Amino acid sequence: MTLQDFDPAERFVAGTVGPAGQRAFYLQASEGPRVVTVGLEKQQVSVLADRINDVLDQLAPTAAAEPGQPGGAPEDTDPLLTPFDEDFRAQTLSLAWDEERQRLVIECHDHDPDEIDDDEPPVEDVPLARNTLRVSLEPAAARAFARRSNALVAAGRPPCPFCGGPLDPTGHICPRANGYKR
Repeated sequence: MTLQDFDPAERFVAGTVGPAGQRAFYLQASEGPRVVTVGLEKQQVSVLADRINDVLDQLAPTAAAEPGQPGGAPEDTDPLLTPFDEDFRAQTLSLAWDEERQRLVIECHDHDPDEIDDDEPPVEDVPLARNTLRVSLEPAAARAFARRSNALVAAGRPPCPFCGGPLDPTGHICPRANGYKR
């Protein structure tokens, strides 16, 4: 099992590669020359940002200041560090609050941690590449990550005014218009 631990990360961001409608989503943690890039789905980025905001609202409402306020983290609008290779694809995300250190801990796993039994030998000819990325963030940095992630998710294709589905530049077949192209 490979554990990449960033405590704290110099930079932890969500980013995309590709045009709207064909974007690939990534989380990227960096500390000095060490960079780890994890692929994930758009919905995972959205849910992670929402849950981070929920945890911070409950456990550290004053510590997670907005940008421009004292203690607020500056906005990171830079793109992902390139060139990069996807280190692994996230299957499971977990979120925890470290009460003692007053930090948010985010973990990305390429496996389901609850299904691992270290006492069982691995199945023959099936390598188990169990990778985990763990990032600890101060509340202000976590709030900045959530804001960037929400903006990233919202920057996709505009919604169809009739059905709410994503519109391609060439239009789409709208179910509310009985299958006519809009």
